[in-house]
Amino acid sequence: MKGGRAGRPDRGSERAHRSAGSPVRRSPAPWILAITGASGAPYAVRLLELLGRAKVPLRLIISGHGWRLLETEAGIGSDADLRRATGGDWSNIAVFDDGDRGAVPASGSARSGGMVICPCSMGTVAAIAAGTSRSLIERAADVTLKERRRLILVPRETPLSLVHLRNLTAVTEAGAIVLPAAPGFYHRPTKVEQLVDFVVQRVLDHMGVEIAVAARWEGERRER
Repeated sequence: MKGGRAGRPDRGSERAHRSAGSPVRRSPAPWILAITGASGAPYAVRLLELLGRAKVPLRLIISGHGWRLLETEAGIGSDADLRRATGGDWSNIAVFDDGDRGAVPASGSARSGGMVICPCSMGTVAAIAAGTSRSLIERAADVTLKERRRLILVPRETPLSLVHLRNLTAVTEAGAIVLPAAPGFYHRPTKVEQLVDFVVQRVLDHMGVEIAVAARWEGERRER
């Protein structure tokens, strides 16, 4: 036998044989979190903080415009700044360059729980609707759709043009969830942070992550 002794068992085949009849234990598939250039940096920072603290496996991608947004709206200009702003422990987070279209999130064979783009610019929505995949974020979103995984887009734009509406319709028809950054007021917020948490809670709910940060509607209470 080439490369080994005659009669020696093939360990790879042996492992495959042992596992064939037994359940395979898999760790939770990581979610992809992308940050693009639409206004709404506090939503992204808060979402990343909560997912990081809960040790949800993440693949983080930030576009060039996303970095500019973080610096403008949150004073965050580097990975180190973002780590500090989100709790400091990124042991569950892998960071990828948006320019690297050959990175792990670009392949459908890489397991993933789904993808969130928060905030999601209208340019990114247009690229996803057209399937152009010019960056890693756009390619990862394209892969998420084709693999029938959950894609959550959090746009923050107003007013919306007919082009915007058509693109949002197209991505919805393709399977994405469009979750606008539009907080409610029935919980009578008194702080900006409560408005941010309202939107982030809705994102977490659609991810299926059990983290509670915002009050939920419990029906009208009328005194009789």
